[in-house]
Amino acid sequence: MRLKNLLKHDNIVIQSHDNPDADSLASGYALYSYFKSKEKKVRFIYSGRYKIQKSNLLLMIEKLNIPIEYVEKSIEIDLLITVDCQYGTGNVTRHEAKEIAIIDHHQLEINPDQYKYSDIRSYLGCCSTLVWQLLQKEGFDVNSDVKIATALFYGLYTDTGQLGEIFHPLDRDMRDMLHYEQATILTLRNSNISLEELEIAGLALLRYIYNDKFRFAVIKVKPCDPNILGLISDFLLQVDCIDTCIVYNEVHDGIKISIRSCIKEVKACELASYLTAIIGSGGGHNEKAGGFIQRRLFEAQYNNMILEAYFTERMNQYYESFEVIDATQYTVDLTQMKKYRKTRVPIGYVKLSEHIREGTPVLIRTLEGDIDIIVEDRIYIILGVYGEAYVMEEERFLQTYRPVTAKINYSTQYMPIIKNQLDGTSISLDKFAQACAAKEDEDVYAKPVNIITKLFTRWEPDNYMYGDVGDYIAVNKQDMSDIFIINKDIFHLSYVEVD
Repeated sequence: MRLKNLLKHDNIVIQSHDNPDADSLASGYALYSYFKSKEKKVRFIYSGRYKIQKSNLLLMIEKLNIPIEYVEKSIEIDLLITVDCQYGTGNVTRHEAKEIAIIDHHQLEINPDQYKYSDIRSYLGCCSTLVWQLLQKEGFDVNSDVKIATALFYGLYTDTGQLGEIFHPLDRDMRDMLHYEQATILTLRNSNISLEELEIAGLALLRYIYNDKFRFAVIKVKPCDPNILGLISDFLLQVDCIDTCIVYNEVHDGIKISIRSCIKEVKACELASYLTAIIGSGGGHNEKAGGFIQRRLFEAQYNNMILEAYFTERMNQYYESFEVIDATQYTVDLTQMKKYRKTRVPIGYVKLSEHIREGTPVLIRTLEGDIDIIVEDRIYIILGVYGEAYVMEEERFLQTYRPVTAKINYSTQYMPIIKNQLDGTSISLDKFAQACAAKEDEDVYAKPVNIITKLFTRWEPDNYMYGDVGDYIAVNKQDMSDIFIINKDIFHLSYVEVD
């Protein structure tokens, strides 16, 4: 969907969900500013039983001059844009309009084919990011007005557990590119908890569930601001016998969860994905993550199961579902493996020092996360066809690959970018990438993974490679200590069996 396609309307109303939060306020405000700049008659409204009462939201509206109105009666609308919600669902009062557009980041609850204009991306951490990208496409610079940039940043901040639960690179891109007012964010951040919410947090901490075998805790919290979940999670992890924790509460359309981990064998982002698989979405960082479970999907899958029982049972299943391998201690059994040779499918490579001065700190952003490195002459970046990127030293690159003249057919939701940490400039990695292919003599021994495997390689002893059932565990024929995991799709594309 393109915002420019909505400019044919002159009477535009942007509607937040009932009981707005910071993300909906920010998203609606940014859209309002865009249409206002196009000299459209535009209003930003919300409805429902209650007016905004939270102190941080009232302060946000006041400091950033957000022109939101509380509307109780139906109004005449040509174009209605619902933001951070989906038209016709239970958390947004219905207003009739000649045309409807939907911009949201929650799980799909409607049939989008009913509406000509809709953009729903449940993989994003907040609606503010979605609006930011839509505005970017139209050439609208949100940084031209510090109030808009500050609103969008605060929307992201509150919807991702104070930035600790960001799990999509677009969210990270917006976070890095916004020029916001730090003093305002500090004020809003320190006005976030009411005395009532302080009491909610205190009561929740008294009613924990603890598993001493796997050292995890589960806590249910009464309805509250999502930030409270993150605060409780952070506090829980400071307890000496708790390694991982889940803190959750119920909202009208599902269950919001906050997850923390302080052990290298469990990444919070991976645990979030496990707990929300099929019934929602989740992700984040290694130590902090979050997610959302859609109520109707949960009920269809688990009937009337009590949530405490669900989380406790799933956590037990999770800990019993994987094995951990330390490559430095692991003895490879070649009798269970077959020999494979890497094919010559072209992939990308970038020698960073040819484009960025040596010694420059850079960040490489991928779907899997961020990689921080210092540019050196011997460092190469390998860019796979599915958007995966990894660092390789020159000696190993020259042993494994050779440059070729070929077109690289990328297939990825997000193309990795490289950001210069000194001047803040960013560029898509494929702009620098040249094609290379594996040398014919690179052979590996490999076998399918039959149980989820977390492999700590010789190269990264503190960060595991994740192998799902059906992926492959492989060992370099020339170096039996070089053990690694290969995604099944990449394996079938990149390797062939040999005698």
